[in-house]
Amino acid sequence: MIQRIQPSKRYSEAVIANGLVFLSGMVPDNPDADATAQTANVLAQIDALLTEVGLTKSRIVDTTIYLADMADYNAMNAAWDLWVAEGQAPARATVEARLADPLWKVEIKVTAAL
Repeated sequence: MIQRIQPSKRYSEAVIANGLVFLSGMVPDNPDADATAQTANVLAQIDALLTEVGLTKSRIVDTTIYLADMADYNAMNAAWDLWVAEGQAPARATVEARLADPLWKVEIKVTAAL
């Protein structure tokens, strides 16, 4: 069975399938903020969506972080390091990419286990 969470015509915020929860790339609601604040905002959105499906960040198994500029790597990690649970860091890749909105500094996509 496949369950779609907050589906729209273009994408679903999350999809549950085969014991995994796939979250769409989450982007900041505060586009005028710096990379640390944008990252904290996105991580809060991830927490909220995981809560909606009955999970916590401890269930995240894989993360891809997209940065508009790798110069923001340390700023992003400042928020990430405060958020990630001790001893429960997921597998992670961080790449530089041109994001859909030029004001976005970060986009984060996660996969969690049920």
